Amino acid sequence: MTDFPWLAKYPKGVPAQINPDRVANIPALLDGIAEKHPNAPAFTNMGVTLTTKEAQALSFDLAGYLQSLPDMQKGDRVAVMMPNLLQYPVALFAILRAGFIVVNVNPLYTARELEHQLKDSGAKAIIIIENFAKTLERVLSRTPVKHIITTQVGDLFPFMKRTIVNAAVKYVKKMVPEWNLPGAVSFRDALSIGHGKGFTPVELSNEDVALLQYTGGTTGVSKGAMLTHRNVLANVEQTGSWISVSFKECEEVAMCALPLYHIFAFTATLAFLNWTARSVLITNPRDIKGLVNECKHWKFSVYTGVNTLYNALLNNPEFASIDFSRLKMAVAGGTQVQKVVAERWKQTTGVGILEAYGLTEASPGVCGNLPDAPWDGSVGYPLPNTEVSIRGDGFKDLGLCDNPEEIDSHTGEICVKGPQIMKGYWNRPEETAGVFRDGWLRTGDVGFMTADGKITITDRKKDMILVSGFNVYPNEVESVIASMPGVLECGVVGVPHERSGETVKAVIVLKDPSITKEDVVKYCRTQLTGYKIPKQIIFVDSLPKTAVGKILRRELKDIV
Repeated sequence: MTDFPWLAKYPKGVPAQINPDRVANIPALLDGIAEKHPNAPAFTNMGVTLTTKEAQALSFDLAGYLQSLPDMQKGDRVAVMMPNLLQYPVALFAILRAGFIVVNVNPLYTARELEHQLKDSGAKAIIIIENFAKTLERVLSRTPVKHIITTQVGDLFPFMKRTIVNAAVKYVKKMVPEWNLPGAVSFRDALSIGHGKGFTPVELSNEDVALLQYTGGTTGVSKGAMLTHRNVLANVEQTGSWISVSFKECEEVAMCALPLYHIFAFTATLAFLNWTARSVLITNPRDIKGLVNECKHWKFSVYTGVNTLYNALLNNPEFASIDFSRLKMAVAGGTQVQKVVAERWKQTTGVGILEAYGLTEASPGVCGNLPDAPWDGSVGYPLPNTEVSIRGDGFKDLGLCDNPEEIDSHTGEICVKGPQIMKGYWNRPEETAGVFRDGWLRTGDVGFMTADGKITITDRKKDMILVSGFNVYPNEVESVIASMPGVLECGVVGVPHERSGETVKAVIVLKDPSITKEDVVKYCRTQLTGYKIPKQIIFVDSLPKTAVGKILRRELKDIV
């Protein structure tokens, strides 16, 4: 990789190539660090910390329990449905250590969404926070799940704090609806049983699938991207090398407000662990006041977020009083950072936002801006061991653009190669074949590359809506609204929003004129996660369509 122009832009110390096979598998990453720095703080949540050695020991205990479950074999899928808690990394390493595959599940999923993911993945077991056990109860009989481990927020806290926190969540804040899941085992009991049974080592190849990370892809049909141990670890090395210029082993503190079930936060947290950094896990990032108060406790050196989170923090009056003296880097992904947000962040903290680009199918990192580079609307340069090509009609390489007046002729689909690229979609060979061509992953995103290798995205996957970094696919929202009694048809698009980047707009033709916007929202809440629910609802007599009856989404944007 010596003939790629972007290599000349790499900061001193960032290698052109990384070794994607440096670590044998994801649990081995933790094991190596625990051996080298056993007492280093690894994960902190609500003031309680697990050292690397403690996290490792707990993962062995839970892995032992998982191994003891009947009918569980290597390669079986185990779902994890919880927010950022100490239990999350323990569950992650335990599942992988036992030879199983992690299925990350958004805990805010509706029953319909949860049922689809559990059935599609074929998950035999699930580790779920009690707050959302009621959702599982509603669909359990229609899923392949046979083994359930339930956890409470404070399960890994010391006795007194655990008792107080769990009681407050359940009885004071009333955040745990009554649930009934026969045979469910508590997280703490699972640890105890597993400790008694012991763990039997499992042979793991780095080509074994580690994650089924669900994404809408380019069609809107939720499907699991098969990410191997090698895929994820390669991206850990790639992103880790990008920050190697400023990071020091055992000295960094990372504020982790993004949910770990999201691939950006997932891989970033492993990259921080690779540097023996302390990851401060934020359970409820929507509580901006609480998040700011947590930030005040730490002289943190790195922050990960999306545009909406950075904007919300900046708009909190207490945020500017935080000590930013040790902040080295703020990393953003998911959606483009707005210029005004980037400028305000730099003015407030003294550190710029490093904007990066990736997708679930790439574990997710593909490219990133240079640390502390000024905002310019681009997503930076390809990461080490990553090739990017801009392809046009006939899959022709459109080359580099060295003249601003020729951007249009060099704008095409962004295609990627690298060790971080997924194995394919779970049980969907046709869709897998559809996103690969000649060894390239077709991202569906559109952009151009300058003469020095910098990439700018000009359009995204067709029809996709990006709300605060989360993908929303119109097909899914349309199918839900169309199933509502009294609705004839509907079309869904994304429209600009100052806080979330985009929001969902639904244009609906009614059969029953008595239906209100409030009725639509109420119905959607039963089947869609909050960020997918339309914030704009317009009733019309008919939808704009092509001659063959396809909805003209572009025209929907202009309907008021």
